[in-house]
Amino acid sequence: MSKTILITGSTDGIGKLTALKLATQGHTIYTHGRSEAKVAAVVSEIKTATNNQNIYGLVADFSDLEAVSNLAKQIKNDIPKIDILINNAGIFKTKETLNNNGLDIRMVVNYLAPYVLTNAILPNIKQSEASRIINLSSAAQAPVSEAVLIGKEQDSENSTYAQSKLALTMWTFHLAKQEPNITVIAVNPGSLLNTKMANEAYGQHWSPAEKGVDILVDLALSEDYKNDSGKYFDNDKGDPKGYFSPAHADAYSNEKIKNLLALTDSLIGK
Repeated sequence: MSKTILITGSTDGIGKLTALKLATQGHTIYTHGRSEAKVAAVVSEIKTATNNQNIYGLVADFSDLEAVSNLAKQIKNDIPKIDILINNAGIFKTKETLNNNGLDIRMVVNYLAPYVLTNAILPNIKQSEASRIINLSSAAQAPVSEAVLIGKEQDSENSTYAQSKLALTMWTFHLAKQEPNITVIAVNPGSLLNTKMANEAYGQHWSPAEKGVDILVDLALSEDYKNDSGKYFDNDKGDPKGYFSPAHADAYSNEKIKNLLALTDSLIGK
């Protein structure tokens, strides 16, 4: 059965390749990127490659939370039912460290943007009888500093990236409890996959991008994972495929999660 699937950050890397693979299977795909020209080119490319005309583009700069909120409004109006949301958009290296509101762009793109978007479009996701939310975490997870989260202090790019990914994982576990009818899974798709982000950050890669694509498609569609909400899948653990594994200890602390979400809500003005 064809599903409606929204993939953020899908104009390159594993986001684009996942969109392409899912489009090949006949699903309705909403790609997303920050450049209108790039999004339009990817939509055209996927349509041509797959002969699937149900490919659409969404444009928003995820470093700008106002743009994310505007995108959410558009989605709420235009896509009544979303079966699968893959929060794939992420950033490691960036020329500008802070956004217009003085927040670290890694924190905004990797954690705050998916938090804002997902919570805003939950009503549309709930319209699906078997909805899933797949959040892209990382093997890099570090305790979240309140000062870094609110933009009061800056840390190294490695540390801030790891903090943003733990924040995303902590919220994933909370969301799974909050929404028992939605399967919500955090996944490390694989470290140093052959993508633009990994090559820019480290100048090397360990595994082909397809390793990440395969697990994203699997987690999004396979019946094997329908009872695995609130878990963390580590794709580094095996070859060709990993398995569910413990995330950072903070992701299991109700008190730390509660503090994180209270801080997050005050930060985004909820």
